[in-house]
Amino acid sequence: MEIWVDADACPRVIKEILFRAAVRHEIQTTLVANQSLPVPPSRFIRTLRVAAGFDVVDNEIVKRAAAGDLVITADIPLAAEVLAKGALALNPRGELYQQATIREKLTLRDFMDTLRGSGIQTDGPPPLGQRERQEFARQLDKWLHQVQARR
Repeated sequence: MEIWVDADACPRVIKEILFRAAVRHEIQTTLVANQSLPVPPSRFIRTLRVAAGFDVVDNEIVKRAAAGDLVITADIPLAAEVLAKGALALNPRGELYQQATIREKLTLRDFMDTLRGSGIQTDGPPPLGQRERQEFARQLDKWLHQVQARR
């Protein structure tokens, strides 16, 4: 079991939570990005730099993620693809994506994209708050405990 991070847009505070968890639980954590990223020295933390381009990071994560792995992403289409492979997908805000609701989230995302494309101003998500960080850490801990129970 591994953790894959869609790292280009992942908030720094979430990466720091992941770094601590990777070392504490000795779980391989890979940050995938199209740029160099600073990471603490650890045999459990690595980066994978891919070429710049549309969905290159997403495609690499989909290619490498396996059933039971955890993917950290706010990208709903990426979450849908890894869920289809049997991996879990966790939003940096602490929302665990579910197979039962991912299609609805994709539809809403596409609708909002259409609105923005037609010139309608839409708000982005609010800043990441303490509550979201705590929920992320809670969901991550839950997954890590499940992994340890299988070892």
